[in-house]
Amino acid sequence: MDVLQTMGPLSFLAFRDALGDASGLQSAQFRELEFVLGCKQPKVLHHHPEGSGRRQRLERRLTEPSLVDHFYDFLVSQGVEIPAVLRNKSLERPNEPNEAIQHALLRLYREKTGIRMLLESMTDFDQELQEWRYRHVKVVERTIGNKSGTGGTSGAEYLKRTLSQPVFPDLWEMRNRI
Repeated sequence: MDVLQTMGPLSFLAFRDALGDASGLQSAQFRELEFVLGCKQPKVLHHHPEGSGRRQRLERRLTEPSLVDHFYDFLVSQGVEIPAVLRNKSLERPNEPNEAIQHALLRLYREKTGIRMLLESMTDFDQELQEWRYRHVKVVERTIGNKSGTGGTSGAEYLKRTLSQPVFPDLWEMRNRI
């Protein structure tokens, strides 16, 4: 990302055509990261050939528990009841805040120093991911403006929609209750 930030629009356009329709949208590694984090979108699998190693890895990740699922398991070990609506949500739906989880997190945050440190580290990670997404949007705007992305998306507009999707929304929402 840092290298791209140093390029002006003309420099980027000089090699953009060589990318063809390749884009981050088709990046198996980024999709795998998103699946692990709980941002699972089965529709992106069509970017990867059936039977390919990438596709098989993504299909496996799609069915495996996400980091958010493991976080819920941890909360259960701390006496928190996870609402069924969170455990049984559709894969396509983003992680959404839940008041019951926020109340439980706030209790743990206040009562257990080690857990408070863990929650702050998770919030730091989430913030860094959101900041990376923001930088990505700005690089795209700087180099191609609002043109379509190489993967056929709406470019910067598509990326902007991903900015407000934290991995752990309850860690952000609980701060309204502190």
